[in-house]
Amino acid sequence: MIATLSTQKNSVILNNIRWETYQYLVQDSEEQPNKRLTYDRGILEIMTPLPEHEVYKKLIDRFVLVMVEEMNKEMRSLGSCTWSCQDLKQGLEPDECYYINHEEAVRGKLNIDLNFDPPPDLAIEIDITSSSLNRMSIYEALGVAEVWRFDGQFLSIYQLVDGIYQMSDKSGVFPFIKGEDIMRFLQQLEGGEMALIKAFRTWVRGKV
Repeated sequence: MIATLSTQKNSVILNNIRWETYQYLVQDSEEQPNKRLTYDRGILEIMTPLPEHEVYKKLIDRFVLVMVEEMNKEMRSLGSCTWSCQDLKQGLEPDECYYINHEEAVRGKLNIDLNFDPPPDLAIEIDITSSSLNRMSIYEALGVAEVWRFDGQFLSIYQLVDGIYQMSDKSGVFPFIKGEDIMRFLQQLEGGEMALIKAFRTWVRGKV
Protein backbone atom coordinates (compact mmCIF):
# COMPACT_ATOMS: atom_id res chain seq x y z
CA MET A 1 0.00 0.00 0.00
CA ILE A 2 1.33 3.44 -0.92
CA ALA A 3 2.09 5.83 1.92
CA THR A 4 0.42 9.24 1.83
CA LEU A 5 1.82 12.41 3.34
CA SER A 6 0.53 15.58 4.96
CA THR A 7 2.50 18.33 6.67
CA GLN A 8 2.05 20.88 9.43
CA LYS A 9 4.30 23.62 10.75
CA ASN A 10 6.78 21.32 12.48
CA SER A 11 5.53 17.83 11.70
CA VAL A 12 4.96 15.34 8.90
CA ILE A 13 2.18 12.74 8.89
CA LEU A 14 2.66 9.52 6.91
CA ASN A 15 -0.19 7.05 6.40
CA ASN A 16 -0.05 3.34 5.59
CA ILE A 17 3.32 2.84 7.29
CA ARG A 18 4.19 -0.73 8.28
CA TRP A 19 5.26 -1.57 11.81
CA GLU A 20 8.61 -2.82 10.52
CA THR A 21 9.21 0.52 8.80
CA TYR A 22 8.44 2.37 12.03
CA GLN A 23 10.90 0.18 13.92
CA TYR A 24 13.59 0.89 11.34
CA LEU A 25 12.98 4.64 11.63
CA VAL A 26 13.19 4.41 15.43
CA GLN A 27 16.65 2.90 15.13
CA ASP A 28 17.65 5.44 12.50
CA SER A 29 16.39 8.35 14.64
CA GLU A 30 19.06 7.59 17.25
CA GLU A 31 21.35 9.53 14.92
CA GLN A 32 18.84 12.41 14.79
CA PRO A 33 17.76 13.04 18.39
CA ASN A 34 15.81 16.18 17.45
CA LYS A 35 13.12 14.08 15.76
CA ARG A 36 10.17 12.68 17.71
CA LEU A 37 8.21 9.74 16.31
CA THR A 38 4.65 8.72 17.17
CA TYR A 39 3.11 5.61 15.63
CA ASP A 40 -0.53 4.58 15.84
CA ARG A 41 -1.67 1.58 13.80
CA GLY A 42 -0.20 2.57 10.45
CA ILE A 43 -0.04 6.34 10.94
CA LEU A 44 3.37 7.85 11.64
CA GLU A 45 3.99 11.39 12.83
CA ILE A 46 7.51 12.83 12.65
CA MET A 47 7.79 16.01 14.70
CA THR A 48 10.64 18.46 15.15
CA PRO A 49 10.35 20.16 18.57
CA LEU A 50 10.47 23.96 18.59
CA PRO A 51 12.63 25.98 21.04
CA GLU A 52 9.63 26.80 23.28
CA HIS A 53 8.90 23.09 23.54
CA GLU A 54 12.45 22.33 24.67
CA VAL A 55 12.52 25.16 27.23
CA TYR A 56 9.50 23.83 29.12
CA LYS A 57 10.57 20.21 28.71
CA LYS A 58 13.90 20.87 30.43
CA LEU A 59 12.37 23.03 33.16
CA ILE A 60 9.80 20.42 34.16
CA ASP A 61 12.52 17.77 34.05
CA ARG A 62 14.55 19.86 36.49
CA PHE A 63 11.50 20.22 38.74
CA VAL A 64 11.09 16.44 38.85
CA LEU A 65 14.78 16.00 39.71
CA VAL A 66 14.50 18.53 42.54
CA MET A 67 11.45 16.77 44.02
CA VAL A 68 13.09 13.34 43.88
CA GLU A 69 16.22 14.71 45.56
CA GLU A 70 14.33 16.52 48.31
CA MET A 71 12.19 13.42 49.00
CA ASN A 72 15.42 11.39 49.25
CA LYS A 73 14.13 8.89 46.69
CA GLU A 74 15.77 7.05 43.80
CA MET A 75 14.69 7.30 40.19
CA ARG A 76 15.50 6.02 36.74
CA SER A 77 15.26 8.79 34.18
CA LEU A 78 14.88 7.60 30.58
CA GLY A 79 14.30 10.90 28.78
CA SER A 80 12.71 10.44 25.35
CA CYS A 81 13.23 6.69 25.22
CA THR A 82 10.98 4.99 22.65
CA TRP A 83 8.14 2.92 24.11
CA SER A 84 6.25 0.65 21.75
CA CYS A 85 4.17 -2.51 21.65
CA GLN A 86 3.98 -4.65 18.51
CA ASP A 87 0.72 -6.28 19.61
CA LEU A 88 -0.93 -2.86 19.89
CA LYS A 89 0.87 -1.47 16.82
CA GLN A 90 1.50 1.72 18.80
CA GLY A 91 4.55 3.56 20.01
CA LEU A 92 5.83 6.97 21.02
CA GLU A 93 8.65 8.93 22.56
CA PRO A 94 7.67 10.98 25.61
CA ASP A 95 9.39 14.29 26.22
CA GLU A 96 10.66 12.88 29.51
CA CYS A 97 9.81 9.75 31.48
CA TYR A 98 10.78 8.32 34.85
CA TYR A 99 10.65 5.27 37.04
CA ILE A 100 10.27 6.44 40.63
CA ASN A 101 7.85 4.15 42.51
CA HIS A 102 9.06 1.18 40.45
CA GLU A 103 12.69 2.22 40.10
CA GLU A 104 14.01 -0.95 41.74
CA ALA A 105 12.22 -3.11 39.14
CA VAL A 106 14.34 -1.64 36.34
CA ARG A 107 17.48 -0.66 38.23
CA GLY A 108 20.57 -1.38 36.13
CA LYS A 109 18.57 -2.60 33.12
CA LEU A 110 19.61 -1.25 29.73
CA ASN A 111 16.86 -3.09 27.88
CA ILE A 112 13.38 -2.71 29.34
CA ASP A 113 10.61 -4.87 27.88
CA LEU A 114 7.04 -3.83 28.72
CA ASN A 115 5.98 -7.45 28.25
CA PHE A 116 7.81 -8.21 31.48
CA ASP A 117 8.76 -4.92 33.12
CA PRO A 118 6.44 -2.23 34.47
CA PRO A 119 5.85 0.89 32.37
CA PRO A 120 7.24 4.24 33.56
CA ASP A 121 5.57 5.84 36.57
CA LEU A 122 5.54 9.32 35.05
CA ALA A 123 5.76 10.83 31.58
CA ILE A 124 6.00 14.49 30.59
CA GLU A 125 4.07 15.59 27.51
CA ILE A 126 4.75 19.06 26.09
CA ASP A 127 1.98 19.63 23.57
CA ILE A 128 2.31 23.30 22.68
CA THR A 129 1.94 22.73 18.93
CA SER A 130 -0.55 19.85 19.31
CA SER A 131 0.23 16.42 17.94
CA SER A 132 -2.01 15.19 15.13
CA LEU A 133 -2.25 11.80 16.85
CA ASN A 134 -3.93 11.00 20.14
CA ARG A 135 -0.78 10.44 22.17
CA MET A 136 -2.73 10.15 25.43
CA SER A 137 -4.50 7.05 24.11
CA ILE A 138 -1.10 5.52 23.35
CA TYR A 139 0.11 6.26 26.88
CA GLU A 140 -3.06 4.56 28.12
CA ALA A 141 -2.41 1.48 25.99
CA LEU A 142 1.20 1.29 27.23
CA GLY A 143 0.01 1.59 30.85
CA VAL A 144 1.98 4.67 31.91
CA ALA A 145 0.61 5.44 35.38
CA GLU A 146 0.75 9.24 35.24
CA VAL A 147 1.18 11.87 32.54
CA TRP A 148 1.78 15.60 32.98
CA ARG A 149 0.56 17.43 29.89
CA PHE A 150 1.55 21.06 29.32
CA ASP A 151 -0.14 22.89 26.43
CA GLY A 152 1.50 26.29 26.88
CA GLN A 153 -1.29 27.60 29.08
CA PHE A 154 -2.08 24.89 31.61
CA LEU A 155 -0.38 21.86 33.10
CA SER A 156 -2.83 18.97 33.55
CA ILE A 157 -2.14 15.85 35.59
CA TYR A 158 -3.64 12.59 34.36
CA GLN A 159 -3.66 9.38 36.40
CA LEU A 160 -4.46 5.96 34.97
CA VAL A 161 -7.54 4.51 36.67
CA ASP A 162 -8.86 1.16 35.43
CA GLY A 163 -7.02 1.65 32.15
CA ILE A 164 -8.42 5.14 31.49
CA TYR A 165 -6.83 8.51 32.24
CA GLN A 166 -8.64 10.73 34.68
CA MET A 167 -7.61 14.30 35.36
CA SER A 168 -6.43 14.85 38.91
CA ASP A 169 -5.83 18.02 40.89
CA LYS A 170 -2.54 16.62 42.25
CA SER A 171 0.16 14.10 41.40
CA GLY A 172 0.13 10.53 42.62
CA VAL A 173 3.92 10.28 42.32
CA PHE A 174 4.47 13.55 44.23
CA PRO A 175 1.31 13.91 46.38
CA PHE A 176 2.19 17.43 47.55
CA ILE A 177 2.31 18.94 44.05
CA LYS A 178 -0.58 20.24 41.96
CA GLY A 179 -0.63 21.29 38.34
CA GLU A 180 -1.25 24.88 39.41
CA ASP A 181 1.88 24.78 41.60
CA ILE A 182 4.04 23.86 38.63
CA MET A 183 2.34 26.48 36.48
CA ARG A 184 3.08 29.16 39.05
CA PHE A 185 6.80 28.46 38.74
CA LEU A 186 6.77 28.08 34.95
CA GLN A 187 5.33 31.59 34.76
CA GLN A 188 8.37 32.98 36.61
CA LEU A 189 10.86 32.08 33.90
CA GLU A 190 11.67 35.71 33.11
CA GLY A 191 13.60 35.88 36.40
CA GLY A 192 16.25 33.43 35.14
CA GLU A 193 16.38 29.65 35.00
CA MET A 194 18.76 29.01 37.90
CA ALA A 195 16.91 31.46 40.16
CA LEU A 196 13.69 29.65 39.28
CA ILE A 197 15.13 26.23 40.15
CA LYS A 198 16.43 27.55 43.48
CA ALA A 199 13.03 29.06 44.31
CA PHE A 200 11.32 25.80 43.41
CA ARG A 201 13.70 23.81 45.62
CA THR A 202 13.01 26.11 48.57
CA TRP A 203 9.27 25.68 48.04
CA VAL A 204 9.58 21.88 47.84
CA ARG A 205 11.57 21.75 51.08
CA GLY A 206 8.72 23.50 52.79
CA LYS A 207 6.36 20.79 51.58
CA VAL A 208 8.36 17.65 52.35
